[in-house]
Amino acid sequence: MSLEVLMSTPDVGALEQEYVARAIQSGWAAPAGPDLNAFESEVAERCGVPYAVALSSGTAALHLALVSWGVKPGDIVLASTLTFAATANAIRYVGAQPWFVDSDPVSGNIDPELLEQAIVEARAQGRNIAAIIPVDLLGKCVDYTSIERIAESHGIRVLCDSAEAFGATHAGRPAGGFGHASVLSFNGNKVMTTSGGGMLLTADEDLAAHVRYLSTQARQPAPHYEHTEIGYNYRLSNLLAALGRAQLIRLDGMMSRRRGWRVHYRQFFADCPGVRIFGGENDSEDNCWLTAISVDSEVAGWSVAELGEKLRGSGIETRPMWKPMHLQPVNADCPATLNGTADQIFLRGLTLPSGSAMTNAQFASVLTAIAGSGLLQ
Repeated sequence: MSLEVLMSTPDVGALEQEYVARAIQSGWAAPAGPDLNAFESEVAERCGVPYAVALSSGTAALHLALVSWGVKPGDIVLASTLTFAATANAIRYVGAQPWFVDSDPVSGNIDPELLEQAIVEARAQGRNIAAIIPVDLLGKCVDYTSIERIAESHGIRVLCDSAEAFGATHAGRPAGGFGHASVLSFNGNKVMTTSGGGMLLTADEDLAAHVRYLSTQARQPAPHYEHTEIGYNYRLSNLLAALGRAQLIRLDGMMSRRRGWRVHYRQFFADCPGVRIFGGENDSEDNCWLTAISVDSEVAGWSVAELGEKLRGSGIETRPMWKPMHLQPVNADCPATLNGTADQIFLRGLTLPSGSAMTNAQFASVLTAIAGSGLLQ
């Protein structure tokens, strides 16, 4: 059966068409242009930092930050194990080795105590820790109060992977504004999208300038094409930036719609034994990108795999939680500091349709399918 209710589709409409059409009509179909400049300024202001560089993906932003910091083979980068592969891949791109750190059991984000333990373990082995990459899982910010304190005490740079968290906050500060640099993603399934795209945000003017330089093939300011270091074709286009500017205007409304689904899911599962909304009770600072449930099958009497299969049979898309990076075959040689939490989150978690473009009728069909699955007590 084809899927009729998807997990998180792009939410675009008349405003986006207007902005993109205006960019085309202005003659700025070239990669650079005024919408690109404005988009960077607007997102930087939203995140409370002075500099932003719009790029082709969040992965590109991670990669260029590590390149600019001189991270190299032999270095290690401490990173959340519960994340999408892009986090680990960017570390590999520069020849460094990820060292994965397990999760806080409530949020799934990197566990600060285990992070400190990993720092001690790595340095005891004589390893150079080039950076820490914490990941804001499903739109909930990491405990940056603790992470920044730990990083500062050990003299380690922090590159915040906030790909899933644009619009979220921690202690009142916006995602994208933490660490020595932060990364956003505007991929098609995120809260807001530029189709494909991402951004690096920082208060470090030199870092922003170098990332921008590298992202345009590291071309020197000469009338001919002069290059003194390896560059990349990573710049976001002006047309996609125009799309992003329209999405940014609608961001709060789109987050509100996703939050509404979260509230309804929480109410729906409130009396279901062994089932909880993943991320804990307090999601007041989340962007509610995706809503997931965590199911204790021994208490509930059913598993997330069973529910996922039932929903797929009804044309409804679901997805397990991220498979931890330390369990991925490609990372079999990577060190890790683990306590089993991420493994349990992966086994027990299921992400449900959460997009702001989902209609009320589609959402009702999701709840009807869950209720009619024959699994709930």
